[in-house]
Amino acid sequence: MNIEIKTTSDGSSTLYRPDLNEHYHSINGAITESMHVYIGAGLNNCHSNPVHILEMGFGTGLNALLTIVNQTSQTIVYHAVEKHPVDDKITESVNYPDLLNSSMAKPLFRQLHSAPWNICTSISDAFIIKKTEEDIHSFESDVLYNLVYFDAFAPDIQPELWTKDLFSKIWKMMDTKGILTTYCAKGVVRRNMQSAGFEVERLAGPPGKREMLRATKP
Repeated sequence: MNIEIKTTSDGSSTLYRPDLNEHYHSINGAITESMHVYIGAGLNNCHSNPVHILEMGFGTGLNALLTIVNQTSQTIVYHAVEKHPVDDKITESVNYPDLLNSSMAKPLFRQLHSAPWNICTSISDAFIIKKTEEDIHSFESDVLYNLVYFDAFAPDIQPELWTKDLFSKIWKMMDTKGILTTYCAKGVVRRNMQSAGFEVERLAGPPGKREMLRATKP
């Protein structure tokens, strides 16, 4: 799989897949978008302890890194499901740790990527990660998640990941009052979430996007 590293508007890296003509993160700022959508609208509004997080696609590891760097007093159990893991040589070349105001960002990023797949790994006393190499459609979990980072490729690239059926499956995996956030605000996505049982809010989007969505399980 051919992947290229690109620089976005805030100076942070994103990956580009020519076969899909799609970027992994916003060209208007990879870190800026992830902070806005997944930390600001997600983690900062989730008060469970421990908090069980499901990430739809591990990708570059950016969302996981931002989560552990912005972790407060909560214990976090982080589960990322990724069908196509990115090669380590590529993730070693992205610049996220250099741009974050944390001396721990670089070693933490290294630990997140060196953690073996399909095994629970303690990154710290209060952060456990499991990266599962699997298609989300076949993925099953007996954990009820408090927070979901829905960071799949856009609906016009991978429409099968934005269906009512998949949102219904994820709804069943979430705890009551669980939160799902995504950068995508398309009407069909919002309606599919609502049909699956979510209460859905339109929120102000990150740079380059007017809106984003936050869904809550009643």
